[in-house]
Amino acid sequence: MTASRGDRSLVLRVNRRMLWVGSAAIPLHNITWVDAFKWRPDWRVVVARFLAALFCVVLLYIGIDAANGGDVRAGDGSPPLLFVVLVLVVTLWGVFRSKPMLVIEMASGSRVTVTLPSMDELRQIAGWIAYAIENPTVEFTTVVRQHNTNNYGPVVNMTNGRGNTGFRL
Repeated sequence: MTASRGDRSLVLRVNRRMLWVGSAAIPLHNITWVDAFKWRPDWRVVVARFLAALFCVVLLYIGIDAANGGDVRAGDGSPPLLFVVLVLVVTLWGVFRSKPMLVIEMASGSRVTVTLPSMDELRQIAGWIAYAIENPTVEFTTVVRQHNTNNYGPVVNMTNGRGNTGFRL
């Protein structure tokens, strides 16, 4: 399993009517919503990151051009121009891709957000959690990836608070 930047392995398990995500324990009766879906970034964030990357690429190109004494011309196939285009393409790929997510929301409004490369695996885990809520004897363990959402915190997102950083498991 390959990890993207900001992701790390976590053990997710149900044991004795508790959902453990890493070292955090969530009572199963507090879970109000479980869903697996493709997370798509907020377009405002995407545009802001794209403009920031474009600005950096332009600065990089101007710096390379100045270092070469102004000898780099657009369209001549020079390595610096190819490098700048490659940086821009890699940035765009990272910004526009969607990611499979499993979100578990609690009655308090807090959410646990984890990921795996496969939507099928996430749907299966969501089904196991829903089944465990209704069946007290069910126990299971699996490994997921912690997702860094970059808005409220890496794993548990708490709503209705400004500047809330959440907590890392």
